[in-house]
Amino acid sequence: MREKWSSRSAFILAAIGSAVGLGNAWRFPGLAAKYGGGAFLFVYLIAMLVIGIPLLMMEISVARYTRQGAPGSMRALNKKAESIGWIAVSNGIGISIYYAAVFAWVILMFVISFKFMNMTGDTDAASNLWAETIKTTGTTSGFTTISWPVLGCLIAAWVLCYVCIRNGTTTVGKVVKFTVSLPVICLLIMAVRGIMMPGAMTGLAKLFIPEWTALADSNIWVDAIGQVFYSLSTSMAIMFAYGSFLDKDSNIVIDTFIISFSDMFISILAGVVMFTTMSGVGMLDQMSDSGIATAFIIYPQAIVQISSSPVFNMIFAFIFYFCLITLAIDSLFSIIEGISTAVSDKFKLSKKKTTLTICIIEGILSLIFVTGAGLAVLDIVDHFINSFTLIITGILEMVAAGWFFKTTKILTELNRNTKKFKMPSWWFLPSIKVISPVALAGLFAWNVYGLFKSGGIYGAATDENSVGYSLASNIIFGWCLIALILLSGLIIRIIVKVKSKKGYKEDDRTWDDFKET
Repeated sequence: MREKWSSRSAFILAAIGSAVGLGNAWRFPGLAAKYGGGAFLFVYLIAMLVIGIPLLMMEISVARYTRQGAPGSMRALNKKAESIGWIAVSNGIGISIYYAAVFAWVILMFVISFKFMNMTGDTDAASNLWAETIKTTGTTSGFTTISWPVLGCLIAAWVLCYVCIRNGTTTVGKVVKFTVSLPVICLLIMAVRGIMMPGAMTGLAKLFIPEWTALADSNIWVDAIGQVFYSLSTSMAIMFAYGSFLDKDSNIVIDTFIISFSDMFISILAGVVMFTTMSGVGMLDQMSDSGIATAFIIYPQAIVQISSSPVFNMIFAFIFYFCLITLAIDSLFSIIEGISTAVSDKFKLSKKKTTLTICIIEGILSLIFVTGAGLAVLDIVDHFINSFTLIITGILEMVAAGWFFKTTKILTELNRNTKKFKMPSWWFLPSIKVISPVALAGLFAWNVYGLFKSGGIYGAATDENSVGYSLASNIIFGWCLIALILLSGLIIRIIVKVKSKKGYKEDDRTWDDFKET
């Protein structure tokens, strides 16, 4: 029998935990600072309503109806669309491997936060602490250099991940009660301290008062769409898995709005923390849309200036990195849950053993990030997955649901248990069929243009005195990765054919074959 969520709140909290990740805490505030504060919030809200919410509803409702992970849900729409589901799973594999490394860095910074007690006012020491600890070269050289502290924290990250999901929805439902509420408490504590700092009102004005001229910049629309798309955990198999565990009586429409706006609320709360704190220490103009730079280089400089009390600064550092730990853990285990659900569904394997195997294999693959070249490799992998394969997956999902399937069936399933507020067809259908795929296609084209503008090499050296990423590193960790992800559906087909010769019987059901249970 299919496992189910123990309660409605368990699903909502798990979905919020997946959606609310490190990007909410460190990238969203940077983008808001870059694009006129309130103006970015306005565009972000539009993107959320027009693109994010309909896509999220589509994934959850199809999964609830079929009780399948991403591949099985996409196959229900069209037999040829199963490969799209496997691309989503492969996105999750790629992201979780390097996300575990970022999680390990966060754990490490939490462990060594006591060092901030001796850095009061020393911004240089604070900004160098992380880089010196992980022993990064900043380039794709240095694979023989290993940071043993990072290795220890990486092992801890994977162990924590497995412990949280070892019994599926049973343990996840219990864990998210803490991992979703604790970061909110931490953010509220930091927000109160930030608002009490001199100059905090300047920061709040910068965050909430719109600079409407920023709307003329095409980049604000591109980045807002991208942030919504990535933040809601779509196109990486997560929400298909979570949706497949829903009870037939669940109200997807209301739940999706709760998930989406909770995600946005926590992003804005993180913005309050960042804007007030950075303004309070006179560093508002140094906010960055680079998450890693914000969390490990820029914000530590602010931490050592928050107070003249070394003990207070150390405590603030502990709270900040503990907040990031709680944000990272449920995002990581939700991705693994999406992968494990898809694989165990397809090949009728033990879910618990599948999850353990995935954690071990991905743990081994993530060892590359404990080397001196780890940061550069992570940057390249992150860029190519987020800029290309995630967006391609989103487009393909929309096209399959909107053009190769009767989308009104999805809308009917979506509204099945909604009595008062139903998702209107004038909102859902145009978004799935036209607006979302076109917007994502525009985002994809923009990213391709940006790559070719830089000579086809991401992170290329800007002048003869700078050291950038090589063409070879882009090919190995970028283009080859994209090819592997996009060919994942074909790889699965080959595996299925081989297993079929040994008596394996494939589940090939489509929409009308599933019962409404």
